[in-house]
Amino acid sequence: MKHHFSFVITLLVVTVGFSQNNKSFADHWEFVGTAIEEPGYTIWGTSPIIDEAGKVHLFVARWPCELNVDPGWRTHSEIAHYIGDSPEGPFTFLDVVVEGDIDLKSPVNPLVTKIYAPHNPVIKKTEDSYALFYIVNDGIEKHPSNQYICMAVSKSLYGPWKKAPENGKILTPPSNPNYWNYKASNGVNNPAFLEHPNGGYFLYFKSEKAKMGLAIAENLEGPYVQLPFPVTANDQNIEDGYAFMYDGQFCLLTTDNHGIIEAGGGILWKSNDGIHFNEYEKGFHRINQYTNVNMDKAAVHYGPKTKSYAKFERPQILFLDNKPAYLYVPSGTNIYGGDCTISYILKFKN
Repeated sequence: MKHHFSFVITLLVVTVGFSQNNKSFADHWEFVGTAIEEPGYTIWGTSPIIDEAGKVHLFVARWPCELNVDPGWRTHSEIAHYIGDSPEGPFTFLDVVVEGDIDLKSPVNPLVTKIYAPHNPVIKKTEDSYALFYIVNDGIEKHPSNQYICMAVSKSLYGPWKKAPENGKILTPPSNPNYWNYKASNGVNNPAFLEHPNGGYFLYFKSEKAKMGLAIAENLEGPYVQLPFPVTANDQNIEDGYAFMYDGQFCLLTTDNHGIIEAGGGILWKSNDGIHFNEYEKGFHRINQYTNVNMDKAAVHYGPKTKSYAKFERPQILFLDNKPAYLYVPSGTNIYGGDCTISYILKFKN
């Protein structure tokens, strides 16, 4: 009996240890609450960074709520700057960092193309400056195939921000017909940026058939040279990648749109070289698995209104002490039933 009891205890310890060690990345997140809620504005991509004084800055895509999520994001998105004393907020609006043009052509020179809707920002600290990446397009008539990626740089998170290089444009669809995303129906969009541990810069992006691609540069301002093949091995749509190093591997945190693991969740893609992402696990769950959501009272502003769950979009991670600490995510569903979308905060727990 004594030996049997010892065996049971040993089995329990081994089983519990095994379960804890095999948590997916998704299991480490804990729901905190609202990141940004701005009356009259649709809130989308919310990218965080912490400064030397410990203040947390959020760079946020937003546009007037009356335009709805779609087509508002294609035509009137802007990138706003919010600041807070804590990763959990509250956050206060500071200024608009990047605005788009309302008119497609310049009234002075009709050959000068204007840009629409700066959208889906990602903010990163480099060695001696801050880099803000975002997408734009040059008119609703050709959207979404005319999306491309821009960058602005500043020595301070408070600005001034300078578009770099000329017009800020750093990546456009390839002109080589042998490339995987030649004449891509969605252009190049949704940037994810990583300073390579050995030097140089990796710029990940979404393109044809919602796969992730990669462009590489020796210098921050480019030129960025695109690889001729996608870096993720997905046969169903993913998007909104966030790039980072974790446990010695290159990682991309994306949405899982149609159920590679679970529709409405997220995927953590892993790679040893940052170029071939063949290994993956669940990156985050549906909103309903982190907090109670009454879908009858929730307001669905984007996406099917008949689903039994709500999903996160555009994941962005705040690192503290070189470890993932907080996740900032918008959603097409306002789980509190408000008139506009908001973004949410989750906290990483070991």
